[in-house]
Amino acid sequence: MSKRLLLIINPVSGMRLAPLYIQKICAALSDGGWDVFTMLTEKRGDAAGWAEKYGAEFDLVVACGGDGTFNEVVSGNLCGKNRPLGYIPCGSTNDFAASIGLSSDIGTAAKAIAGGSVHMIDAGSFGGRGFTYVASFGAFTKASYATSQGAKNVLGHLAYILQGGLEIKNIRPEYVSVIADGVVHEGDYLFGAISNSTSLGGVLSLSPELVDMNDGKFEVILIKTPESAVHLARIVHAITTQQLDECELIDFFPASHITINKNPPGGWSLDGEFEQGKDGVDVENLHSAIKLVF
Repeated sequence: MSKRLLLIINPVSGMRLAPLYIQKICAALSDGGWDVFTMLTEKRGDAAGWAEKYGAEFDLVVACGGDGTFNEVVSGNLCGKNRPLGYIPCGSTNDFAASIGLSSDIGTAAKAIAGGSVHMIDAGSFGGRGFTYVASFGAFTKASYATSQGAKNVLGHLAYILQGGLEIKNIRPEYVSVIADGVVHEGDYLFGAISNSTSLGGVLSLSPELVDMNDGKFEVILIKTPESAVHLARIVHAITTQQLDECELIDFFPASHITINKNPPGGWSLDGEFEQGKDGVDVENLHSAIKLVF
């Protein structure tokens, strides 16, 4: 009996390479015994809608695009029948793909799916909206959703860095209060992230020794606003040496359930896509929710 695969492609992700590789991708998947049905997105929301509406008709749903495209497919899939997923990364940063070791070569990634096995990975829910690897606020997070697709296509990851640089003069501390597994954390924070990844926009990285992507917990990072150059130096040292839990200016801890009681007015970035926060939002770790084939 043939195996049916839905391939959802975002043709404008990254350097717009995916459409050039459709034949190669389909050939690799077909060689693995899959009957491939392809759909190309035209606007935001297409990937999520198709994964939810049509995913139940297939044995495997594959996203080809950036982390935002994969986020949509995961979100739609969680609302549907939660089929096994594949991911062919071809976006500007591909943080999630890098965290789990997926190849950045499109053909190689397709072959890995064709002959791969299922790996269980945690997902997240932000007030009911699914996310794959990070919900963040504060410094530089706006760059992930405010940078134009055209700039991303031309400049790649550099576009995020440039946009982030433009934000520096506008950065203001944000008072945030959260309850993480019953423990209250609150204060003025420069940056915060609820993550399940070793790479956050290429701006902040975590050692693989600190991150288990299927342990039922997030890594929560809350960086306090530095009041002096000395404070800033301590923060930078803690981040570069991966000693986040030893710096008094950083709250770093694991948690499965977080309630956000005071939301930052600037909103959140979920896997690089904007999400407006509101008081009382529950963020939950969905243990082993993603069945990823590679």
